[in-house]
Amino acid sequence: METRDPLETGDPLETGELTFLLGMAFQLVLSEFVSRLDAAGYAELRPVHGLVFQALRDAGATSSELAEHLGVTKQAAGQIIDDLEKRGYVERQPHPAGGRRKLVVLTARARDHLTVAGRVLHELEAQLARQLQEAGLRLPRTELAAVIRTLAGDRVPPLRPVW
Repeated sequence: METRDPLETGDPLETGELTFLLGMAFQLVLSEFVSRLDAAGYAELRPVHGLVFQALRDAGATSSELAEHLGVTKQAAGQIIDDLEKRGYVERQPHPAGGRRKLVVLTARARDHLTVAGRVLHELEAQLARQLQEAGLRLPRTELAAVIRTLAGDRVPPLRPVW
């Protein structure tokens, strides 16, 4: 694929700082994704809830494990869990190892949300891919993966809610 010269296109964004461009792209894609999820009936959920669902989707986790995964305090994780439990998205169960610990797991309602969110995300990515293809471009998935691997190596860090 031919590399375009930013001076030829006249687009000032093409000479912008990498962190600004990555952040702006993330912000715009996330905003569009959230808007579409809101329209699909999930206006009560925010991006951090999606990160919680991703962290719990397999076997669940304790609130301490969730706090570590999200990079928040145990108290903040507990508040998020309390809120999601009241809304019917998670439930606390006895931990298989016993003791006082509780395992936080997703409910069917949360799994339904993950299905809808996955569909919405794939539709958004397909739309972006089509629009970029019309302009002779493609989604920069390979390049972004290379940036991540260059900076993180073999251990890819979790995406944490910093917004």
